[in-house]
Order: sequence, then C-alpha cells, then structure tokens
Amino acid sequence: MVSVDQIKSLRDKTGLSLIECQKALKAAKGNEAETLKILGLKGQEIAAKKSERQTKQGLIEAYIHNQGKIGAILELNCETDFVAKNPQFKILAHDLAMHIAAMEPKDLNALLSQPFIKDQEKTIKDVVNEHIAKLGENIKIGEFIRMEI
Repeated sequence: MVSVDQIKSLRDKTGLSLIECQKALKAAKGNEAETLKILGLKGQEIAAKKSERQTKQGLIEAYIHNQGKIGAILELNCETDFVAKNPQFKILAHDLAMHIAAMEPKDLNALLSQPFIKDQEKTIKDVVNEHIAKLGENIKIGEFIRMEI
C-alpha cells in the first residue's frame, strides 16, 4: 500500500510531480530504493526530451575558497528568467562552481563525467539532469574557469 507520506517524501527528494512519484512507488511495490531508481530514469527521460531547447537565460556564479586563493566562475544557462531566479537553480550554480574550484576539470566533458563532490554516487551530468526534471527546463553549463594563486 502506497501512503501519502511516502509520495510526499519522494516529491521532496526528487522534485518530480506527485503523480510520477505515485506511479513509480506502485511500480516498485512500495520499495523506496527501487522507486528512486525508476524516478532517476524518468528524470533522464525528461532531460533528453528538453535537450534541444535553447538556453538563452541563466546566471553567472562565482565561488571563492581558501581565503581567496582558489576561485571559479561559472555560466549556467536555462530557458527562462523565471528558472534563473529560482532558488534551486541558484543553489545548483553555486554547487557547480564549488565543484569546479575543488576538482579542477579541464573541459566540459571532463566536468560532466566527474563524480559530484556532494554525492559521489552521481556524476555532474546526473545532477544537472535531476534539476532539468525538477525545474522543467533545459539547463546547460556554459563557460567556466578555475583560478588558483
């Protein structure tokens, strides 16, 4: 039996719709770990559908670490200014800039394949795809730079 609390909990964790969470819970027969796998695949499917959309909005995020000795600047793009102003989008930009400062990726492909510093089970590409599913818009990492003194 699927409870409202289970559905709500999954909604909070994934950002996907209540209906999607309920469907996944039923398909997984109430097993939360299996449900999260199903929802992860759904998030990837949503991201793939949105991948061709243009991203003309976004923001620039800067992260400074180690008393000003290491820094990163990141351009993160989305489709609308509504998403660019969304707190979840801003947190994503901050986390990605922090990751760039810490992990020193050489280019976008290297960055996308790196394990995310806040959750080693996910790659940066996985994290971006999760946010695409949550926010309902295409999100692309633009230019980034890391500096160190």
